[in-house]
Amino acid sequence: MISFKYRWFVFKIIIITFLFAFFGMVGSLFERKGKLMSWIAINWSKTILTIGKIKFNVNGLKNIDLRNNYFFVPNHESALDIPLVFASIPMHVVSVAKIELSRIPFFGWSMIAGGHFFVDRSNHKKAMRSIEQARISMKKNPRSIFLFPEGTRSLNGKVGRFKKGGLKLAIDLGVPIVPIGIIGTNQFQSNLRRGLNIGSLELNIGKPIQTKKIKEEELPSFVEDLREKVILLKAKDVDQKN
Repeated sequence: MISFKYRWFVFKIIIITFLFAFFGMVGSLFERKGKLMSWIAINWSKTILTIGKIKFNVNGLKNIDLRNNYFFVPNHESALDIPLVFASIPMHVVSVAKIELSRIPFFGWSMIAGGHFFVDRSNHKKAMRSIEQARISMKKNPRSIFLFPEGTRSLNGKVGRFKKGGLKLAIDLGVPIVPIGIIGTNQFQSNLRRGLNIGSLELNIGKPIQTKKIKEEELPSFVEDLREKVILLKAKDVDQKN
């Protein structure tokens, strides 16, 4: 049985998303680089967490220089991961998202206006074409990106296998990759559905990993090492957070 609290929370998210998306689309007519949409994404995310009375902690923000560009790669357990990432990282960040999100009225349109990238996971050729378009766009207008390298949400709380496509984009561009461990979003959503105590969330930011010297043949082992770092951050590994 889905609790009233959960239904009310979802309803408020829909209204807030519509309002932020509408103002974002209007604003994008005057500001083309996406910085306004980035501001909107951050404040949309903070508003969602606030109305849900969701407490969250961010560890390791000192590991990154807010003046630089990065590829942020968190684990993925819940739809709440998206606002949690945007609310936790105070810089211009766009996402690599599944193409289905682009088809959601207002929300998807605002993502398109904000310069986010979309990948068709059901068609490898189209997905690779999207990655190439992202590479060209990033060359013209450098900014930070976040993507879920698992490609989909984990249903059992364990970090799944990482896909190489998006990570190869970071290597081709020579942009440092920052592993992120997200803790609690899956349990939060489950508890909220049942009307239980929702607890708090945690986002642990690891140290940037340089990509400029990584060779093609080293990619498989690099991807697995990156996954291990995310697993450690998700397990609150102290050494990774210092």
